Amino acid sequence: MAITVSIELNRELDIPGSYDDVFDLLADVPRSASHFPKVDKLVDLGDNTYRWEMEKVGVDKHAIQSVYACKYSADKSSGTIAWEPVKGEGNGVVRGSWTITSKGDDVTAVKFKTNAELTVPLPSLLKLAISPVIKHEFNSLVDTYMSNLKKAF
Repeated sequence: MAITVSIELNRELDIPGSYDDVFDLLADVPRSASHFPKVDKLVDLGDNTYRWEMEKVGVDKHAIQSVYACKYSADKSSGTIAWEPVKGEGNGVVRGSWTITSKGDDVTAVKFKTNAELTVPLPSLLKLAISPVIKHEFNSLVDTYMSNLKKAF
């Protein structure tokens, strides 16, 4: 048995860096991912496609690991970086985007939007109990990621 948890997140923040520096960091997936907490492995699948393997959460046979892959595309002139899921990779389906806007020479506004569906091998009876926990953990990871990005500048 398995349950699927859907998560949608939106974040907006100002980063104390130039448009070019912020865009270049976010468009460089391995560099950007280095600021995301609890990544066990980021596997380069080629063609700007990466598989994210997150650290396992839980104990022994009850440990859950999120694994998903995305193909990334970046357009500096429009200030967008987007990612689309790769079918057949892992137990998650993740898509989203960054929208990047200059607010001057040393401040850049970023909007982060992502949708994720994570399928975990748990009985459906646990969905009501575990869904809020998974959503909270994902929110916490993204909040830490945003904080880490700000600190990078």
